[in-house]
Amino acid sequence: MRIAFYAPLKPVDHPVPSGDRLVARLLIAALERAGHQVSPAAHLRSWDGAGDTARQARLERLGGWLGRRLVKGIETGRIARPDLWLTYHLYHKAPDWIGPPVAAALGIPYAVVEASVAGKQAAGRWARPHRAVLEALGQASLVIGLNPADAEGVRPYLGAHTDHVTLPPFLDGTPYAEAARDRRRHRLDLARQLRLDPDAPWLVAVGMMRPGDKLVSYQQMGAALALLGDRLWHLLVIGDGAARAEVAAALGPRATLLGALEPAALATVLGAADLAVWPAHNEAFGMALLEAQAAGLPVVAGDVGGVSAIIADGETGMLVPPGDIAGFARAIAGLLEDPARRRAMGEAAAKRAAATHGLDAAARQLDRLLRRLVP
Repeated sequence: MRIAFYAPLKPVDHPVPSGDRLVARLLIAALERAGHQVSPAAHLRSWDGAGDTARQARLERLGGWLGRRLVKGIETGRIARPDLWLTYHLYHKAPDWIGPPVAAALGIPYAVVEASVAGKQAAGRWARPHRAVLEALGQASLVIGLNPADAEGVRPYLGAHTDHVTLPPFLDGTPYAEAARDRRRHRLDLARQLRLDPDAPWLVAVGMMRPGDKLVSYQQMGAALALLGDRLWHLLVIGDGAARAEVAAALGPRATLLGALEPAALATVLGAADLAVWPAHNEAFGMALLEAQAAGLPVVAGDVGGVSAIIADGETGMLVPPGDIAGFARAIAGLLEDPARRRAMGEAAAKRAAATHGLDAAARQLDRLLRRLVP
């Protein structure tokens, strides 16, 4: 089928890497693997992080204009008619001003992948976009959740005949598995380049370096690492951003900041490391945690949002209560001191990532769900 795809928070061609952009691209890849034709329907970024009602009004007007132009292009045959509209990541700071009216005008199903509802915003600075999210959910024929923690807030606003289905977060694990198979070579190369001890345990963390939740995660991690005493370890950090200086200060001299890496280089570093660590402060679920497991790494992470849907506590990693700095340090220390358990968890993580969170499995499930709407 022809699918019109829209990501209001961050378009798939946005120049700044992020987990959100990655998931949008993976959705398209899974749909295309299932045999569907996917076209980006719009590139408008509807995100308003400041609660600026004037900006929200401008975005709503622009979205309406773009939608009308799109419908006209389809009706005149200039643009191929889609069978379905699919919007990825719907919430009050990034509503969909385009999809619902276009789907209604064309008489096609409207579907959503990943949505969340923050009830406290109903009368706040995002009141109008919050209402737009509820209206979109009410119109949707299908809502697919990637984060199980969002389901309870979303379901009350769905239509009487709307399905809500949870889809496990997924990725194309091939490059990570390949990097893990060539671990020794990658590790020796990195040790030589970075002047690291290849026999010491290497921790790895992946995250954008921006003020707010990401910086809090880095600061919590730095506080936990400071409690490890004289244990042998080194931390590799992948990511960049405006808060780089604050991140470096929080992590200290035993961290090497590698900056933002292209996917192939990211897979190489993950495949060469021993243990992934991330407090996940206020995370949805964290694609980087899934990438680490696909590379055969156990993960120590904060038990927040949908992280527990990715990490099997005690099997593929360790989950720690949010904000528990001492507990986070104990979990890391336990795995540093038990290499056999660390390796066993890494093997289990790789198997689980391939079986449950692979691109092929997602393609099959997405195809089955969407064909209910468009046989």
